[in-house]
Amino acid sequence: MEYENIKKLMDDMNNYKLTALDVELPDGTKISMRKEAVKEVIAKDEINNATVQSFAETTEETKGNIVKSPMVGTFYIKPSPTANPYVEIGSEVKVGDVLCIVEAMKLMNEIESEYNGKIAKVLVKDGESVEYGTPLFEIL
Repeated sequence: MEYENIKKLMDDMNNYKLTALDVELPDGTKISMRKEAVKEVIAKDEINNATVQSFAETTEETKGNIVKSPMVGTFYIKPSPTANPYVEIGSEVKVGDVLCIVEAMKLMNEIESEYNGKIAKVLVKDGESVEYGTPLFEIL
């Protein structure tokens, strides 16, 4: 593959805000590009009437139980872009209720509540990349 084509792939990766790109060419050449996702620190955002607390705000003392991500992936509060969120602030949840999805390697992994209670905070923005152990929800 010529340098100009590789450069175009890199430009496309930036233009479309991709964080990873894997290409396998017919001649057996494999190209794999990855970049760290830059997490935006937001004060508050509104997603279907649910206030999202930024990750920076999680450093303040928590009063409830924290549900953490069991894997690296992308956090989704809704099963599809046009669907309602699984939970919102104030939603009552029981052990085993689905709270969100973490997409990892094109697999949608439902994250279930480990606690009974009420959603006090949503600590991650919809579509944001999460790491293993990232706090997702606070449940009182």
